[in-house]
Amino acid sequence: MTSKKPATLAVRAGINSDEHHGAVVPAIHLSSTYALKGFKNKRQFDYSRTGNPTRSTFAQAIADLEQGAVGIVTSTGMAAVHLICQLLTSKDTVIIPHDCYGGSYRLFTHLAKRGLFTVLVVDQNDEQALAQALQQKPKLVLVESPSNPLLRLVDIKKVTQASHAVGALVAVDNTFLSPLLQQPLLLGADIVFHSTTKYINGHSDVVGGVLVTKEKELGEELAWWANCIGITGSPFDSYLALRGLKTLPLRMKQHQENANAVAKYLQNHAAINAVYFPGLIDHPGHEIAKRQQKDFGAMMSFEIKGGVEAVKVLFDNLSLFTLAQSLGGVESLISHPSTMTHAGMEIEAQIAAGITQSLIRISVGIEDVSDIINDLEQALLASQI
Repeated sequence: MTSKKPATLAVRAGINSDEHHGAVVPAIHLSSTYALKGFKNKRQFDYSRTGNPTRSTFAQAIADLEQGAVGIVTSTGMAAVHLICQLLTSKDTVIIPHDCYGGSYRLFTHLAKRGLFTVLVVDQNDEQALAQALQQKPKLVLVESPSNPLLRLVDIKKVTQASHAVGALVAVDNTFLSPLLQQPLLLGADIVFHSTTKYINGHSDVVGGVLVTKEKELGEELAWWANCIGITGSPFDSYLALRGLKTLPLRMKQHQENANAVAKYLQNHAAINAVYFPGLIDHPGHEIAKRQQKDFGAMMSFEIKGGVEAVKVLFDNLSLFTLAQSLGGVESLISHPSTMTHAGMEIEAQIAAGITQSLIRISVGIEDVSDIINDLEQALLASQI
């Protein structure tokens, strides 16, 4: 493990590593194949699905930031989740959060319907429900903290200890925070994964994922599967994500500064019934966040008064916020989880997770915060007329 600080690791990843020409910035290696030195004499790389210099540089950078052993770059965030599924057999059980990302919920529940494994959907903050599920000795426990879209917090160390006690692996989705704000492997998790589409790349121009394991042996097993099923990320996307990583420390500082101001503004607004942001003192997970995170991130959601009609008017009147899927870009984005990010969940599952028609999720960008708040103000006022 390196002793360098996370901001330094992010900036210096791949810098000054070119031994051929002395290029300061690492090159993009677009070649699909690599020449052998001779018969049965392979170089480090032989075929880009299996290994690529650009992708390897990016994978190592994230592994260093998460303080893990092996990093694996995938073509999408969901490809990283699907890669974890390769550890499971039809005899295995997996526990997933009742309020996890809609894509993860859809993948696990549909694969379970095909008989590939058994899935238990559990409120992991319900100690009794989690304990009962763990009695079934699952192979894998999936954790999402903060959760998407309600920003619920799970005590990762506590859940991991309980899971390990029954022989389960723990995989944590760290997309909302990035390695700069939370390092699940140091809290005991076995696997951490990200949609690099989000904060790590940070510019809404790449779709990708990454997975890091604490132990080398597990990482090598998953790397074998990534090559086998062909879900490794492209060199160009890896290059762009690596470039985005270098500004992550600066971007996250501004994201968080803006988010803190926006959350306080929304908390006191007459058009809002509830604000879900761990940085607020009255958030149920505030103390957990203080223990296991370095800061509170820049994602939040809120319940608007007036139901779905108010939601529509709000969206129609925004000029700075963009109504779109995804999150973590430099631009401010807004979405309606029920019909967008979590549309893959049945209505009953949405209700059980607390996802209502009045719930709105925002990804606070790095624009001037006064412009962000002014845009919300005029749209919220319109929504209540």
